Amino acid sequence: MNLKKRIRVLVVDDSIVFREVLSRGIASDPNIEVVAMASDPFDARDKIIKYRPDVMTCDVEMPKMNGIEFIKRLMPQYPLPVVVVSTVSEAVFRAMAAGAVDFVSKPDAKSDKSLNAFTSELVIKIKIASAANVANREPGNIRNLISGNSRDTSIQIIAIGASTGGTEAIFSILKCFPESVPGIVIAQHIPASFSRMFADRLDNSTRLKVREARTGDYVERGHVLIAPGDEHMRIKKAGDKYRVECFKGDKVNGHCPSVDVLFESVAKEAGCCSVGVILTGMGYDGARGLLSMKRKGARTIGQNAESSVVYGMPKVAYDIGGVEKQAALCDMPRVIYSMLG
Repeated sequence: MNLKKRIRVLVVDDSIVFREVLSRGIASDPNIEVVAMASDPFDARDKIIKYRPDVMTCDVEMPKMNGIEFIKRLMPQYPLPVVVVSTVSEAVFRAMAAGAVDFVSKPDAKSDKSLNAFTSELVIKIKIASAANVANREPGNIRNLISGNSRDTSIQIIAIGASTGGTEAIFSILKCFPESVPGIVIAQHIPASFSRMFADRLDNSTRLKVREARTGDYVERGHVLIAPGDEHMRIKKAGDKYRVECFKGDKVNGHCPSVDVLFESVAKEAGCCSVGVILTGMGYDGARGLLSMKRKGARTIGQNAESSVVYGMPKVAYDIGGVEKQAALCDMPRVIYSMLG
């Protein structure tokens, strides 16, 4: 990312030791300036008004008010990109639903290697968050546009790729689909420790059967397979069905799982029997894979700029000709379903 000015960051955490460690770590990057630290949401509110930060990092578990409630109250009055820094738990998804842009899991305090990896990841996510669209984010509750009736279709697979802001975008789409929808495969840039929680949350909150994928799983109607957070996922044709393979590998376009790895396999194995969807996210992962799908006869959709938290991946896909149709997030379920006929 090319940054014209230093990103002003407010660090919010109830631990004075962790505040200091976190602040020193991210401030070592020449593009970041820690303008203030706060010990709780009330302290943070005052410092937001005083220092006008570009990005805030925020813990979930804090005294006086937890981070999720704080984000809910903050966003309507002071739309501010928030990166949640928390222990591994389902609470991060509630923070995302409240309006946070992204999240990072807290490191092992006893490991220098873990702390260094955490700092590097947080610096990247702060830079991405600084470019996020938070002022006009669509509400998470999209009205259910799709009837529960079964539909005859030649489409056998819907492939979805996303990064920053994708967990809520994916949830918004899947909750609108009936059990009769073709099988769905998803590559979401997400830490390994969170991908199963993400799948479980979707399984409990939608009408679909959602699980973290394992090699040998079949793509089936009404089922959703989420790529594990530290493995690539691709599909292979098996007779008249498709099954997935999950495997360790080098990062592709900076990510594992990579959207391009999934989309390229869908282009090769399913072609015109598939729909490709690229959602919000920074970078270009998935763009070439979506173009490959389109060239093989797949229908392709990209999220538009106005509804994307970060209009990066969908923009690149659109610019190189990989997107057949752009759609706002609120229209995405209807547009996808219209392409199944």
